[in-house]
Amino acid sequence: MADIILASQSPRRKTLLEWANIPFEIVVSDSDETFPETMTKQDVPVYIASNKAKAVLEKLEQQSLQQQGAKKDYCIIAADTIVLLDQLILGKPIDRQDAVNSLSLLSGQSHQVITGVVVIYQGKEYAFSETTQVDFHSLTFAQIEYYVDQYKPFDKAGAYAIQEWIGVVGIKGIQGDFYNVMGLPVSLLVQKLKELGIA
Repeated sequence: MADIILASQSPRRKTLLEWANIPFEIVVSDSDETFPETMTKQDVPVYIASNKAKAVLEKLEQQSLQQQGAKKDYCIIAADTIVLLDQLILGKPIDRQDAVNSLSLLSGQSHQVITGVVVIYQGKEYAFSETTQVDFHSLTFAQIEYYVDQYKPFDKAGAYAIQEWIGVVGIKGIQGDFYNVMGLPVSLLVQKLKELGIA
């Protein structure tokens, strides 16, 4: 059985894989998260996830060479999530004001959360994505400031996490996979791993 590697430091993705009862290890490596300006926005998360997976594969292969051990069979899983408002990508906020600005833009609006997933297994790359529509109630400035100051969502695309206070109070509804908004379309991933004979 291949060693399953999660190429992510995200505690949400770790939790979701644990909930799915999938045994895995976490290995991360720095990778370029920029993308070509001409790329369709919907393709961006798969592109970035692919770079993450390839970086971890290279790291594992280098470790294997250094240890002069038998080459292991890895199944590497990488993901990237974007928040897309019209054609504007709202990434992780760089500071408090950026987080406030992002949530102000999302207030009273519908947006898409797109997670790209890449699985590298036996020399092949399998890529897919999931899109969930999220509808926000109109938020007061006080609510936005409260959330940013109390929850400090600086490591989250769009400056929010659906499983936190903002999701309970601010989200009117969603269309699609809830867990995708948390950062991983885990049911779709499990189906892909079953197709590959891994899970």
